[in-house]
Amino acid sequence: MSFDSLVSTYCNKHETGNYMHHHNDNKKLILSYFNALEGVADCDVGDVIAEYTADDYHWYGVYPFGEQSSAADVAEAFWTPLLTTWSRLQRRQDVFMAGTNEVDGSQWVTSMGHLQGLRDKPWLGIPATGKMTYLRYAEFHHVADGKIQRSSFFCDIIGVMHQAGINPLPMQTGATNIVPSPQTQDGIQLSQQDPAESTRTMTLLNQMIADLDTLNHSGDDRYPAAILERCWHSNMCWYGPAGIGSTYTIERYQEQHSYPFREGLKDKIYNGHICRYAEGSYACWFGWPNLTHTPKGGFLGLPGNELSVDMRVVDVYRRDGDKLAENWVIIDLPWWLKQQGIDILERCKHIAIPS
Repeated sequence: MSFDSLVSTYCNKHETGNYMHHHNDNKKLILSYFNALEGVADCDVGDVIAEYTADDYHWYGVYPFGEQSSAADVAEAFWTPLLTTWSRLQRRQDVFMAGTNEVDGSQWVTSMGHLQGLRDKPWLGIPATGKMTYLRYAEFHHVADGKIQRSSFFCDIIGVMHQAGINPLPMQTGATNIVPSPQTQDGIQLSQQDPAESTRTMTLLNQMIADLDTLNHSGDDRYPAAILERCWHSNMCWYGPAGIGSTYTIERYQEQHSYPFREGLKDKIYNGHICRYAEGSYACWFGWPNLTHTPKGGFLGLPGNELSVDMRVVDVYRRDGDKLAENWVIIDLPWWLKQQGIDILERCKHIAIPS
């Protein structure tokens, strides 16, 4: 069934306000943008981005791409190098959703999944493999007046390094795997979801945030599982970035990520989010940065220091009933490391591809 047919079917069954129609229009705009990008010639990518974006477009890109303020700059910093070094690039979405941002009332569309291609040339100093490779990503787009006003693009560069046989960090605490799509296979939300379900999801997410805030103020870094059980399914799946890895069940999540994170970082400051919303049983957010803290040693198996560093994070959640069941997380770890004087991309470039 086509997107328009799905939208019409939903609208015939449910009363929808203007904001719902905006979300459907925004989804169609972003899907059209994705199709245009996938079929573009390398030399035309800037023109394609310009067609869909506002004149004062702003783009938040993970390290080393940086923040950009025009379609031409985004093409030069990210898309053109990617399209010229990865062959036959395809977008494989696992989650596609839209909603109203709790932070400022703006309208957003989110896509999460993998870009798949053949790594036929070096990219960011990571040697070519000639093999199928996945770039895990999460992409947010603020839409207004029929144009993309702001975007963020998070991707897991260390995951690409792992697929090339390069591990720039000590052994990770979680599992190494290609991160799966939702267990329920319903993450591609082409039609508008029931607003009541969206509210249930956002309410649960905000309760989880409040629980974590209380825990942070308690100073208890090895907290009991009962605290998580209020909001999380006992068989929760947490899909972290390469360098941390993925983990399954509350107890293993505590041992393999939460405890190392909490015990290895001090002076934590929560900076809030640029975007945070829910649609149906899914929710998402990103910050720039979300957190500020000081590494005291142990996190990622690295020594501590006295530097205050920022952490940029994307979270996508799936709710199952009254519990959070799955959480996809991408952290801009190369930037987190760069602030501490560790540039894993430069090291890779000089070691793996010496001049």
